[in-house]
Amino acid sequence: VQLQASGGGLVQAGGSLRLSCAASGRTFSSNAVGWFRQAPGQEREFVAAISWGDVRYYADSVKGRFTISRDSAKNTVYLQMNSLKPEDTAVYFCAADRGAVVRGTSAPYYDYWGQGTLVTVSS
Repeated sequence: VQLQASGGGLVQAGGSLRLSCAASGRTFSSNAVGWFRQAPGQEREFVAAISWGDVRYYADSVKGRFTISRDSAKNTVYLQMNSLKPEDTAVYFCAADRGAVVRGTSAPYYDYWGQGTLVTVSS
């Protein structure tokens, strides 16, 4: 499955963005899908994930501000990001697991990766 992340951009602190992760090649409505981010000079970190059956997981740093959702008809997973902070600035990646459940919050659990989309939050 090929993943395409989009929706990044420049936004002021307190603003909102919605990222999209579109799949091609096959449906991924029955796969667990996650979002990760990587800031310059830092390691890739977990942001959010959703399982088949829509069980959701969030990093503590984004809980209450970000929402992950899935539109199976469009074969797309979204990350709605509200109340953005400068520390949210990073390249955001979507990733899919071969399985249906979220096995963990580490990158090696995910088998397919998109190319990333840059989110810049200005203060």
